Amino acid sequence: MTSSETNPADGPDGQVGSAAWELLLPAAAAPARTRGRSLQAALREAVRSGRLAPDTRLPSSRDLAADLGVSRGLVTEAYEQLTAEGYLRSGRGAGTWVGGAVRSARPRARDLAPRATGARVDFVPGTPDLSMFPRAAWAAAQRGVLAGLPHHELGYPDPRGLPRLRTALAELLARRRGVVADPERLVVVSGVAQATTLLGFVLHARGLREVGVENPGSPQHDALYAAAGVTTLPLSLDDEGIVMGPLRESGVRSVVTTPAHQFPTGIAYSARRRTELLDWARSVDGFVLEDDYDGDFRYDRAPVGALQGLDPERVAYAGSVSKSLAPGLRLGWLLVPEALAEDVVERKRTMDLGHPTLDQALFARFVERGDYDRQLRRCQRAYRERRDALVSALEEHFPGAEVTGIAAGLHVIAALPQRYGPQERFLARVAEAGVAVRPLTDYAHAEHAHARAGEDGRRGVRTGPESVRTGREGVRTGREGVRLVLGYAHLPPTRIRAGVRLMAEATATGRS
Repeated sequence: MTSSETNPADGPDGQVGSAAWELLLPAAAAPARTRGRSLQAALREAVRSGRLAPDTRLPSSRDLAADLGVSRGLVTEAYEQLTAEGYLRSGRGAGTWVGGAVRSARPRARDLAPRATGARVDFVPGTPDLSMFPRAAWAAAQRGVLAGLPHHELGYPDPRGLPRLRTALAELLARRRGVVADPERLVVVSGVAQATTLLGFVLHARGLREVGVENPGSPQHDALYAAAGVTTLPLSLDDEGIVMGPLRESGVRSVVTTPAHQFPTGIAYSARRRTELLDWARSVDGFVLEDDYDGDFRYDRAPVGALQGLDPERVAYAGSVSKSLAPGLRLGWLLVPEALAEDVVERKRTMDLGHPTLDQALFARFVERGDYDRQLRRCQRAYRERRDALVSALEEHFPGAEVTGIAAGLHVIAALPQRYGPQERFLARVAEAGVAVRPLTDYAHAEHAHARAGEDGRRGVRTGPESVRTGREGVRTGREGVRLVLGYAHLPPTRIRAGVRLMAEATATGRS
């Protein structure tokens, strides 16, 4: 860093580094009769503009005078004047500091990260318990990596990822998720979102302009594929998975699925539907894009193996640590069919030149030493207990409520009896009580997408939330009952029970 680039706050205890005083040099060079006023004006402007931030410690008058080549008395007079005006503050033996009275014009960085709603209890789906992040084990892995990582591995990495991590992940995924995991076709990515975007770019380059998505499904897919120039076509579900008739008639050659635990309905694709889906992909020379977002968390039996294991040449498989460790790590993986591998790797190279090396080496060590398996077991125990607490609380406070979907993941679908409707009134009363919940209808894809599909003459895709189905009877909307997507993993059992009780109390009056 050159002297002109030095931050004004450089130095111990927030003290301004001497090189930062270049902003005062023009004042110090002013004619002798105006030098004092120029120095005061320059200091005043530095505080106003934010170049000298509040609570920054200034050099002693002796040191600053030496740096600027002016008399100490000139600096002392400037300090005293600006202290009297409120720009600075000082105390005997405590030095001189920038005061906090001036509203600085210095721009402040905004935080646009998703935040909690501020509700007393927020049943947001898909959020893990971040307090369970294994800080001690992670720190130990980090120390080990920093001590042993060869210097050459700090250069630009293989865009697919470090061989060590790809090997460890291939073994882990084959063992836990039943995938056919060739490390040469495994790409380390910044979560499933980047995996989705990579696939979108590759499909677009191959002339595919549309991809099928589950409806209801993840609301992120529309924007992620749109960024790659690919539009999404919503496809309805039944209790076995995507309905095959509309898919076959849609004209798409790729479809996004969550077969192990469909988001948000919570169903697992049946063996028959998995077979039908792969037969369709072969018949159109297409691909199934499998988002295994929470496949490790099944509470009533062993998790259903990934769809990719049945046909690795037709299924691109994506997963991440967002539910098991923390989404802020931005760390995931993508297993691609051989036909897509070269294009995906080249797109990853041009996108970011590869995932950060230190993060990869750290996670590789974490997996190799068994720490990741231990974390998954720990989360599974905690999340199963919380799911049980939620189901029990719903049974107690909402008699007749039905929890649908398999016992897995980080959320449930709760279907409340008709007497708790209409949905709009229920949601309003619950919100007034300080409880944040999401209805299933929030996860229906945009109505304009349905309308576009209808204009193309494609059958089986209907407009609006009435087309959303979780079973043969379909979803009942606000007029007939309430269906909620309730996340529980981030809440301790006591908060879960309190939240359900608050919902019940808020809706206890005026039921039909």
